Amino acid sequence: MNEYGKLIDKSTLQFVRILPGPIERIWEYLVDDSKRGLWFAGGPTDLSEGGEMKLIFNNSQLGTPPQETPDKYKEFGDGYESIAVVKECKAPTLLVINWENGVVKFQLDDLEDGNVKLTLTHEKLSENFDERVGVFAGWHTHLNILGHIANESEAPGFWGVHMNLEDEYKSNGIV
Repeated sequence: MNEYGKLIDKSTLQFVRILPGPIERIWEYLVDDSKRGLWFAGGPTDLSEGGEMKLIFNNSQLGTPPQETPDKYKEFGDGYESIAVVKECKAPTLLVINWENGVVKFQLDDLEDGNVKLTLTHEKLSENFDERVGVFAGWHTHLNILGHIANESEAPGFWGVHMNLEDEYKSNGIV
């Protein structure tokens, strides 16, 4: 399976990952603040419609070894906080949030082999090329870390992977 994100229309990207189940286990990595903080951003969450999801990013601490935040992203360094609003939540298959730069949908589907298909769709992407590259590389890196965690393996440090993926996305024409 291709792990790169793809544009499904001019302002919507999508990633698909196959993760080991059960589905309830993967769901917890989306909605439990401490588990979500292991791969994306922690913070308290009210899963009711209109509820807040506080996202506290500590990307330099994700993966091994911890890595310093690049100058390009210093303003979004460790401790950076953002608020998303829960638009829809149907445990354990669907979470949709309105977030500062779009709408993000996490869809989980059970597969016959016991694995779980995670489809992440991010709508309303910026038209700014550099911002789009950052979003593609960011989701790709975060989802890679989730994959490592779900498979109980060690993930490489976030920023090294992210910056390499930015270069790849800039040059491969997906963005």
